[in-house]
Amino acid sequence: MFQLFTTQVYKSKIGFELKELSKEIQQILQADIKGHQWSEKNYVNGYTSYGSWDQLHKMSSTFESLQKKIDRHVYKYCEMLNYQVKSNDIAMTTCWVNFMPPGSLHTAHIHPQSIISGTFYVETPPGTSQIKFEDPRLGFFMNSPDLKPKTKATEQRFFSIKPSPGDVVLFESWLKHEVPMNCAKKPRVSVSFNYGWC
Repeated sequence: MFQLFTTQVYKSKIGFELKELSKEIQQILQADIKGHQWSEKNYVNGYTSYGSWDQLHKMSSTFESLQKKIDRHVYKYCEMLNYQVKSNDIAMTTCWVNFMPPGSLHTAHIHPQSIISGTFYVETPPGTSQIKFEDPRLGFFMNSPDLKPKTKATEQRFFSIKPSPGDVVLFESWLKHEVPMNCAKKPRVSVSFNYGWC
């Protein structure tokens, strides 16, 4: 028995001042008029600065500090993936905030033209959405039978990770993922980012 072409997703904890980060995100939320306009069309019931302020690590010392902490995890993840890259080969290219009130969601997508993507979690109230990953082979299963009910979670067609404040989750940018509807009573707040070639 061989296990081939494994998909690896990375999760770890980052020590960071979340109150200060939350405060700055609230300021962005209030100031980013263009981002709200973009979100009305592209981000169901929520807000993201992806369509407006997506270089936060270059605009703010707070986000720059977070970027430096994330860098270490990205390089560690690259080692786990056996990527033939040096620490100065790739860098954070985009960084944006996501504010998901109750009832908001983010449909399935990938991050084209990036290598590693991820999210740092700031606020995850009880009952908040998990990040959900799709088996990249799904479109090729054709007439494969359904899986047994007791199949291990890591062998299912979809796999979800429950985030906590201070968690960072990293994945290869081609891996399709989504955030189902936030059914919590409070907003889900996170910082997402991409790494690409320097």
